[in-house]
Amino acid sequence: MPIGKHPLQLYSQGTPNGIKTTILLEELLAAGYTEAEYDAWLIEISKGDQFGSGFVAINPNSKVPALVDYSGEQPQRIFESGAILMYLAEKFSAFLPAHGAARTECLAWLFWQVGSAPYLGGGFGHFYAYAPEKWEYPINRFAMEAKRQLDVLEKHLAHHEYMADHTYTIADIAIWPWYGCLALDQLYKNAGTFLSVEEYPHLQRWAKQVGNRPAVKRGRRVNSTSDSPSMLRERHAASDFDGLKID
Repeated sequence: MPIGKHPLQLYSQGTPNGIKTTILLEELLAAGYTEAEYDAWLIEISKGDQFGSGFVAINPNSKVPALVDYSGEQPQRIFESGAILMYLAEKFSAFLPAHGAARTECLAWLFWQVGSAPYLGGGFGHFYAYAPEKWEYPINRFAMEAKRQLDVLEKHLAHHEYMADHTYTIADIAIWPWYGCLALDQLYKNAGTFLSVEEYPHLQRWAKQVGNRPAVKRGRRVNSTSDSPSMLRERHAASDFDGLKID
């Protein structure tokens, strides 16, 4: 796999799971953690890049994202998006409460996301947006589960500013690319209308609040396969964002 000039080397694509990592890295840089500088290399999953021997050596499960940290005596590989978020948060002591109830709450919601997203992505997303045939039963089945999950978030966010109360953490960063983008009708074409996301005002308030963070706007543009001039296929320096239209 290619290696750039920074200790942190990310191999990913701008999927919701990939975006989690780039958002956190951009948040760390925005918070002043200069050692979080990173190179982000595009792994095009539609072309099968994730099955190449170099990538499999980093992530034996052949899924994006995958990260290698070269800052120590020996390179450290990290795979699985939730594990990458925890690793980076603990490495820099940021966006993860150090102890107590807030840490427990943050980790509970982080693991909720990694356990729930397969129903939203592999279930609802697949049958609603990607399956070659539109079968009513699986679409309805997973739509019902997606709405149940949205309702879980709606009820929680009715009484909390962020997922871990008043502190922005890796729980928010993990959940936003999936459920925040869905609440803003930015995940699957017209899925927000299909799922009536306007019924979840507290979730939408949180989704907009997180989505307006400058680091989130930058992070979601990295490792994109889009031809849009506002997106980046790869990211190797902060200056790569110069000239991009980031609303």
